[in-house]
Amino acid sequence: MPSPSTPLAGADAAPATAHAATVLTSIHPDVIRTHILTRLDGPALVAATSASSQLHSLSSSNDCLWRDVCIAAWPSVRDPRVAEAIATFPSGHRSFFSDSYPVLHHHKLRRRRSPPPPMAECLISAVDVHYEGEAIFSKVHETETVSGWFECSPFRVDLLDLKESVPTRIQKPGGTPDEAWLRHLEESLSLSWIVVDPARKRAANFSTRRPVSVQRHWLTGDVQVQYVTVVAGGPPGSAAEHVQCTATVTCGGKEGGGLHVREVSFQVEDMEGKSLSGKDSLAILGEAMESGERKKAKRASEGKERFEEYEARKRERRERKQRAERALDLLCIVVGVTAFVGFWSFILFR
Repeated sequence: MPSPSTPLAGADAAPATAHAATVLTSIHPDVIRTHILTRLDGPALVAATSASSQLHSLSSSNDCLWRDVCIAAWPSVRDPRVAEAIATFPSGHRSFFSDSYPVLHHHKLRRRRSPPPPMAECLISAVDVHYEGEAIFSKVHETETVSGWFECSPFRVDLLDLKESVPTRIQKPGGTPDEAWLRHLEESLSLSWIVVDPARKRAANFSTRRPVSVQRHWLTGDVQVQYVTVVAGGPPGSAAEHVQCTATVTCGGKEGGGLHVREVSFQVEDMEGKSLSGKDSLAILGEAMESGERKKAKRASEGKERFEEYEARKRERRERKQRAERALDLLCIVVGVTAFVGFWSFILFR
């Protein structure tokens, strides 16, 4: 006879499942709705809605439930500008959560069979920084996208002014080696940078959540924390075949005092390190929001591993370009010497 911990299989599993379903249906829907579903976080709620048709019915139409889940994960969602945009999504906050929670994967452009949707007149950035699971910075920023200046200028979003800073509770313990302190920040700081496109009624989280790099700035000594998501950008073989969306958080402060957030920025660069224009960045971000897959990360370090693979491809591309340039330089030298010798041979021996 199997022990209590031994899973049932085959014919025995069906009665167990049916019994669980019977137990669930015996609970009043109001109890499930108010005392069970409200205790679940986002991922658990998603799993519950997939477990039975009853749970799916009770949760899918409850926008207040999904709003609370979104606010718990991203406090910036409270902002009226974000709430107004989410209200236009097909299933409200449930659609927003399914767009924004999983990790974004978009590494290949798809062929369109219909015209692309209209470009947004503005993009909304909902940004939250957490330290050890607690929010230390939240802000919402609107970027207008219709002016000629936006289309032609390098795309960059800055959430703080040059002289603005936000104090935090983060404090380096006395006597902690700097290397250990930076490693602690890498493990404890997380970022969510959700871009909302009101025209497409879509959103996507363009952050790796965990940093791919934490280091001191060579001049100021401030701590620079970078989060990078790589997405498909242009035709194969081009410098924009894949682009990196980089969110940078810069923190500084005096020794023994708390860290202050001094810079929170976002930009898009191609494989040669060139910042893309607003027009190109808008098209790439929009395509990623609409076509990118949302997958749950298997490991906390998965984002950093993907970034390191991308950096290796960038080095290979740079080395190929340098070899091609050296070959072209050599060809020019050979042609020049040949022409020089031929010219003087013609002058001397004619």
